[in-house]
Amino acid sequence: MPEGDTVWQAARRLREALEGRELTRSDFRVPQWATLDLSGQVVDEVVSRGKHLFTRVGEVSIHTHLKMEGVWHVYRHGDRWRRPAHMARLVLETAEHQAVGFSLGIVEVLQRDAEDDAMSWLGPDMLGPDWSLEEAVARIQADPDRPVFLALHDQRNLAGFGNEYVNEICFLHGLLPTRPVRDVPDIGHVVDRGRRLLVANRERVGRVFTGDAHRGASTWVYGRSKRPCRRCGTRIQEGELGDDPLRRRVVYWCPRCQT
Repeated sequence: MPEGDTVWQAARRLREALEGRELTRSDFRVPQWATLDLSGQVVDEVVSRGKHLFTRVGEVSIHTHLKMEGVWHVYRHGDRWRRPAHMARLVLETAEHQAVGFSLGIVEVLQRDAEDDAMSWLGPDMLGPDWSLEEAVARIQADPDRPVFLALHDQRNLAGFGNEYVNEICFLHGLLPTRPVRDVPDIGHVVDRGRRLLVANRERVGRVFTGDAHRGASTWVYGRSKRPCRRCGTRIQEGELGDDPLRRRVVYWCPRCQT
């Protein structure tokens, strides 16, 4: 699942290629929208909301979500695609560029005035103009018995964190992922620190949590199962945690540094 900074970067690339330009071709490779033709219309703007992308064209808003495998690429005409054509689910073309969404988890078209209603369940966007630390904290604390890992992951509480961020934030604050929200002394500080990491990483090519951008050195616990903790040398543990068996996430933690 992508992190909020990944989606923010994708929106920026799409804005540079599409915003203010007329579409010469639109190709929706999903059955429900296969006959929709937006050619001749101008792309007004491209925005991210948490992990969701919205490309606003005329009276409609194209809503896409990367899910696990999705990615947006931007090409100049004639450039070779870096993924197979059968993986493309949406192609938007201008006179100069092709924006290709590969393996997108969601492709749908909304009326522009219905966008807010469709996304009303989302918590405040951590990289957006609607960000509110107070609202995010209130939503998290509404379920004090919930494990902090799941509360931070829940896009209904705050929109932007993915698995890598939540694992790393729990380590940075010495929080066992299963610790209940009620036992976290200052959840506002935890959330604010995580947001500052999102803001810092959105301008980077590679995500960094440790301060060391070298390959294999950028995370404290994420993806480091059975390897020594960078702080204390204890072996990093791996498990799964979720509200139900269908929504389980991989969890990494140091049993000595996180209690």
